[in-house]
Amino acid sequence: MANKTITVKLKKSIIGCTDKQKNQVKGLGLRRVGHERTLENTPSVRGMIKQVIHMLEIKE
Repeated sequence: MANKTITVKLKKSIIGCTDKQKNQVKGLGLRRVGHERTLENTPSVRGMIKQVIHMLEIKE
């Protein structure tokens, strides 16, 4: 893997989401709309992103 980090940004609110989706967003370290985090590009992080991809903006 050449790129070892991935940047995710929360673009939609977690209001109205299931508890599982809310926990995934919190697990990624995102707190509010517009909040951005740079994370390691690991299979576990990729799996969490996949669960809530419709609410995120992703930059590799």
